[in-house]
Amino acid sequence: MFGAVADSPNRLELRKARTRAALIQAAQQLIAEGQAHAPIAAITEAADVGLGTFYNHFESREQLVEVAVLDALDVQGAFLDDVTSDLEDPAARFAQAFRLTGRFHRLNPQLSRVLLNTGIKLMSAPTGLAHRARRDLQGAADAGRFTIPDLDVALALTAGAALALGQLLHDQPDRDAAVTTDAVTTDLLRAFGLPDSEARHLTSLPLPALPTK
Repeated sequence: MFGAVADSPNRLELRKARTRAALIQAAQQLIAEGQAHAPIAAITEAADVGLGTFYNHFESREQLVEVAVLDALDVQGAFLDDVTSDLEDPAARFAQAFRLTGRFHRLNPQLSRVLLNTGIKLMSAPTGLAHRARRDLQGAADAGRFTIPDLDVALALTAGAALALGQLLHDQPDRDAAVTTDAVTTDLLRAFGLPDSEARHLTSLPLPALPTK
């Protein structure tokens, strides 16, 4: 009698990828719920995978949490890169990215809560939103569009505004997210040296359509 047919290498890799993705998604969900320190058993249960399977993909819960957060940020960051890449003015690129980030707090509340519950330490992440914000701030300063004596301070101001804005929108669900986000963006642009009229102009420009998921 013939034995069971073994999985092909491609099928095994696909199954491993699906399991890893399920663990990351489960971790993101728990972080969004304020359970960043949930035990591994809770993560594997939420992912519907065996407890022993966890260590085939991650060395520790802390490693998974870091991967889950950076994965969420890179998904959003890749979208922002895509929709701002054709903007020649670095100030407009920064403004559009921040305006879209603010709107994401309402459009994707799970990702928003991942951001808020992970906190300001994301500023030092090598990828994600902080990395992209630093790049855009530096580009605008190099082009003479922003006046930025200290890039680290400018990044702290931007990150703090983004996190505080997200918390405000969660705390006040009836608040108009678009109007509030554009007001914060205008204030940031003015803080970086743009005249009020130009700051208001940049925050009134049309935005690309946001993804629905």
